[in-house]
Amino acid sequence: MNAPSARLLVSVGERTVLIKIAGRANFDSSVNFKTLVNELRQKNYDRYLLDLSECLLMDSTFLGVLAGFGLKLAPPADTQGSAAIELLNPNVRVSELLENLGVAHLFKIARGDPLPLENMESLPPVTTNPTRQELSRTCLDAHQTLMEINPANIPKFKDVAQFLADDLKKMKNR
Repeated sequence: MNAPSARLLVSVGERTVLIKIAGRANFDSSVNFKTLVNELRQKNYDRYLLDLSECLLMDSTFLGVLAGFGLKLAPPADTQGSAAIELLNPNVRVSELLENLGVAHLFKIARGDPLPLENMESLPPVTTNPTRQELSRTCLDAHQTLMEINPANIPKFKDVAQFLADDLKKMKNR
């Protein structure tokens, strides 16, 4: 039996977005997360605080999507700006994943009180109803991002990326 995907709770301020991720942040929830952040970026939101105090685990697809946003929102190298994405209270498992895949530097990691749930809106479990092709594309892009950020990830994900690329070709040729 598959565990349910993460629940995303959102509160939007003037320029900052608070997102609480509860449950398992996996490939299913990665499409909703990607859609949410893209929509918010189009509205010029540029600071994100992600409360991970209830995030049980994060798979490589979700982490790849998150890392992709970390790259896109990173301050220019010649400035002393802080990371645009702050991760609040990641558990040991998630923290180790960030370190082991070489993406922790993209985020500010903080400890503190979890975000209050009042004024946060819960997004439905599936807001985008992604197709199999969208899921495969998101998974492929996420794993390619992880390999680009840290070449040490290539042996970990090259077979997955190749499988996903082949699967996408098959879907397009149908």
